[in-house]
Amino acid sequence: MNSLRNQLKYGIFSLTILLASTAFGQSWYAETLYDQYAQSFQIDKIIYQDKSDLQDLIIFENKDFGRVFALDGIIQLTERDEYVYHEMLAHTPIIAHGNVKKVLVIGGGDGGVLREVLKHKSIDRVVLVEIDGDVVDFSKKYLPNISKGAFEDPRVEIVIADGCQYIKEAQEFFDVIICDSTDPIGPGEVLFTSEFYNDCHTRLNPAGIFVNQNGVPFMQADELSMTYKNRKDHFKDVGFYLGVIPTYIGGFMAFGWASDESSYHNITEEQINNRLEQIKGPLKYYNAKIHKASFALPEFMLDELKKTESL
Repeated sequence: MNSLRNQLKYGIFSLTILLASTAFGQSWYAETLYDQYAQSFQIDKIIYQDKSDLQDLIIFENKDFGRVFALDGIIQLTERDEYVYHEMLAHTPIIAHGNVKKVLVIGGGDGGVLREVLKHKSIDRVVLVEIDGDVVDFSKKYLPNISKGAFEDPRVEIVIADGCQYIKEAQEFFDVIICDSTDPIGPGEVLFTSEFYNDCHTRLNPAGIFVNQNGVPFMQADELSMTYKNRKDHFKDVGFYLGVIPTYIGGFMAFGWASDESSYHNITEEQINNRLEQIKGPLKYYNAKIHKASFALPEFMLDELKKTESL
């Protein structure tokens, strides 16, 4: 995995190579995130393909998964199951907090997290910082079912900038910071560093919450350990919660959690359900029982975190 990541980082892999696989007259998109394990999607129709200054972008149609969006050879989302990822990343911290007014989203140029955040009536302001303006533009045009008009909401400010630089220079404070980044490869690598987590901590209001996507623990144990270690020096309460997104192969996905307020883990199902009544729009995955259960971690993850604690 590390060798592949280095190749991607230095631009050795070409998107055209990933699209070259064909079988029985059909074109297939082969994701090669891991050295020894891969998945492929049949390409029924290419909707959009381009290489920006920062990233290789493609959107294609698949009969079962709808529109599929990939960056640098790695699947980012499909219309079929994106709601799991976006609901868990957005609602878990907002519901736990209970009084969120301002949210910062770093990454998330497809608009899915933004869509879910805006379902909360209590929120007055959302700043979305995306490093690549092309992602926002083509998401509006080619993935409208993901954002569902969220970019046009008057509560939203879109900033095209480096998320690390933005958080370092920002002057305002937020109740929740959501980092919806790619894996720690290339441009996304800096969003998993100790320095970045420290900067996020300084931009949170007291009792604020930081969350991020943290990979698939069964396949990316090194990422789990690294982020845990990098966060625990800056927050009093550091951990993970889980969600099941079929497209992200290798088992359930981990979401990173960090706050100075540990009492959020004591929230009851009744409290969650009361807060869910204030949400505008339907949910397809997240509910009170899922919220509580998602913080229960399997032994292999706990063992990995214990190793990190002993370092």
